[in-house]
Amino acid sequence: MFKVGVISDTHNFLDPKVLRLLKGVDHILHGGDIGQLKIIQDLRRVGPVTAVLGNTDEPGLGFNVTESLVLSGRKFLVHHIVNPRSPDDAVKSRVAREKPDVVIFGHTHKPFCQKIGSTLYFNPGSAGKARFGLERTVAILHCDASSVQPEFFTLD
Repeated sequence: MFKVGVISDTHNFLDPKVLRLLKGVDHILHGGDIGQLKIIQDLRRVGPVTAVLGNTDEPGLGFNVTESLVLSGRKFLVHHIVNPRSPDDAVKSRVAREKPDVVIFGHTHKPFCQKIGSTLYFNPGSAGKARFGLERTVAILHCDASSVQPEFFTLD
């Protein structure tokens, strides 16, 4: 079983619970709105990290807006702002071209997990300080040869 930690919208705050919850994952994907680089450095103490810029991140952080990678034989596309039911043209084109198994996104601060066509659209929710009256969450995707199973964790 390959485990992918999924986090987004830390907004410059990494709850110490996150490091404990993600301990033992094989890779971490950060869906943007990171804050300071220290967030990623702290996550790297747990495992390898792939992160993308969110709409509040400074370009100087050195991350791309979109990342595509293969983990345990599955293709992941990571992009901060995605409307799964009506993606903008750039996201729609990239999904059509790359055919990812999973699209990881953030921005809404709300957990989302739905298969649309053959692609799983997944938002772990927000792991930063509580905003908009929403629960703070992170997730782990448990990947094996036949499936991707989500597990959400509440930080409050």
